[in-house]
Amino acid sequence: MTRLLEEIKQYQSEFRQKAPAEKQRLMAEATAELTASGVAQGLDVGDTIPHFTLPDVSGKPVAIETLLEQGPVILTFYRGGWCPYCNLELRAYEREIERIRALGATVVAISPETPDFAEQTADKNGLSFPVLSDVDLHVSRQFDLVFDLPDYLIEIYKASGLDVAKHNGNEDWQLPKPATFIIDTNGVIRFVEVPSDYTKRVDPERILQNLEQNKKYED
Repeated sequence: MTRLLEEIKQYQSEFRQKAPAEKQRLMAEATAELTASGVAQGLDVGDTIPHFTLPDVSGKPVAIETLLEQGPVILTFYRGGWCPYCNLELRAYEREIERIRALGATVVAISPETPDFAEQTADKNGLSFPVLSDVDLHVSRQFDLVFDLPDYLIEIYKASGLDVAKHNGNEDWQLPKPATFIIDTNGVIRFVEVPSDYTKRVDPERILQNLEQNKKYED
């Protein structure tokens, strides 16, 4: 088992030991409902992504076309810096960033957080790659990743002191699924993973293997 998957397993074990049973039951129910709903399936391999520009943590606009001119782009959509699984995943990419760059690729993280909160996420995880703010989820919607949080889950979050609305700068209580895409220089999706279960994450090793295979094919 790779380090990221070990870290996720460890966190899940701690959560099961500490969290009230009813909270665990309702959170699992929300995941099951989202899976069964069939919403937010995401774009597929072979699709061409929409052109977009989003602000980074300093408010500077970053255009996906500019990044794709430099090489393939790994897009990772995360729910927010308040999500422990997202932080584990982002740190896992940072650990492998030199290997990723050696293959000519760029990692880009996108969330609905405002730039101020995105900056906090980047700082606490020591991220050296772009972290972009998709406030109001316009880009996430174009990638077919957006879903509504059920009312009972909103109440659980609020009771835990988690103010998603504050992080996102609106009262929509919507999130993207934690999706991962590899985009080639033509803007075509070469790899995609869109889990309905937010605890499931793609290990960077799989991403590296995919990049290496594509590079061999291109060479």
